[in-house]
Amino acid sequence: MKSYAEGAESGVASRGNVHVTVENAIPDDQIALFQGLYEEAFGPLRTKAIARQVLHPEEFRAEMVDPRVNKHVARLESGEPIGMTTLTKHLDTVPWISPEYFIARYPEHAARDAIYYAGFTLVAPSARHGSAFHAMIESVVQVLVADRAAVGWDICSYNNTRFSFADSIRVMAEEQANVEIVVEDSQIYYAARFTGDGAT
Repeated sequence: MKSYAEGAESGVASRGNVHVTVENAIPDDQIALFQGLYEEAFGPLRTKAIARQVLHPEEFRAEMVDPRVNKHVARLESGEPIGMTTLTKHLDTVPWISPEYFIARYPEHAARDAIYYAGFTLVAPSARHGSAFHAMIESVVQVLVADRAAVGWDICSYNNTRFSFADSIRVMAEEQANVEIVVEDSQIYYAARFTGDGAT
């Protein structure tokens, strides 16, 4: 067994030459590798979105070793990682959301501990036209269907416009399950540029 699978649950999805495992924690000696993939995928958003989309290195590391956050990791047959989706039912691990909102919105799911949040999905730029994204979403959906879950996620406007992530996720989810997807909330950011004192 390769070292990357230590502490991993069984593989839950495969597509072509991509296999997805659900891992509770990333080994210390592989965190830098995943940090590099994350930076490749999310780094450009620093100048594309007003809200911070990129975890600081210490935040990223904390998430990688936190067993409350499941990592759905896409790997090639060689074991090389090419993607990751994070999923948790411990909403307090996601600092930019309000757990109370989800508890009030989905009380039946809250009573069953079946509310999840998908934190981020990344695919290495070299693999963006392959099956990794689909395989990871399939893996996540299998968990959610089994738990009859409610799940939240967010997508910045740039990624939605440029890559149509919302439409892609909707299509993939509907292919695998009976699901209702709605826009829950939005936040609009404004900017003003002052060019003078307005005196006439």
